[in-house]
Amino acid sequence: MTDSTVTIIVPVYNDPKGVRTTIESIRSEFTEFQARLCIVDNGSTDETPTVIDEYVDDRITHLTETDIRSSYAARNTGIRNADSDILAFVDADMTVSEDWLESALETFRTSDADYMGCNVELTLPDEPTLSARYDHHTGFPVKQYLEHQHFAPTCCLFVRREVFEDVGLFDHRLTSGGDKEFGNRVHEAGYEMHFAEDVTMYHPTRNSLRELVKKDLRVGRGHCQLQRYHPDRYGKPGIPPRPSGVKSPDSDLPRRDRIAFGALSKILTSVRAAGYAAEAVRTGFETDPTEPPQLD
Repeated sequence: MTDSTVTIIVPVYNDPKGVRTTIESIRSEFTEFQARLCIVDNGSTDETPTVIDEYVDDRITHLTETDIRSSYAARNTGIRNADSDILAFVDADMTVSEDWLESALETFRTSDADYMGCNVELTLPDEPTLSARYDHHTGFPVKQYLEHQHFAPTCCLFVRREVFEDVGLFDHRLTSGGDKEFGNRVHEAGYEMHFAEDVTMYHPTRNSLRELVKKDLRVGRGHCQLQRYHPDRYGKPGIPPRPSGVKSPDSDLPRRDRIAFGALSKILTSVRAAGYAAEAVRTGFETDPTEPPQLD
């Protein structure tokens, strides 16, 4: 795909170590391609902007999104400032495999995809905690997301620019679930979706119960927000959707892990419910079915 260009968009907030790791991993992929890396800082209050500036050159851009604190708003800022045919999205703290970009672009071309999710493997620390092992076990079931829920996470996503021009940008009002809502719009518009099983990216595990709880509170809030802003698709607030993305412990796990993971899964499902309830009470169970932002 030497006749095409790609912009890789990475949103970041207060994560200097993670964004450094991701920039170092991705920029080595630029050699053979007309590729650009766009880092969008979402109003960091630490040394993150300084770290990004260390890498700025003719192919690495540092943008800021300070009006709206939202990773989806930061991604939208990246989209608006990119003119590439293909837009890729990676999270700050991820790494990519050797030849990741070459393999991804080749798969994108040969599959004739408009929207493509990649394989994500979670990496464990040397001495993993129970929380880390649980997070690793539940993982990122990207293939299942695409097959059954018609979306891919924004940490491993390739999209043609014309798709955004047609269906609009990410809904920045969502705390979580913006990847699902956007993917559902793409699916409903009839675009070709594909899973790149052989294109692998790496995401660190969440290593503490606090990190897992923080994530699931956000996911619960996002479920309620999906219903508030998109009731025709997800139903009205007040009736929580069935939990999605929660994997039951595999039967071949050691008995001790099955018991621990099962208990942790129940706890985190309750945390999602608490996040949903808090958001529903905060917004008064109201709906606001306005359109997501458009690409000008």
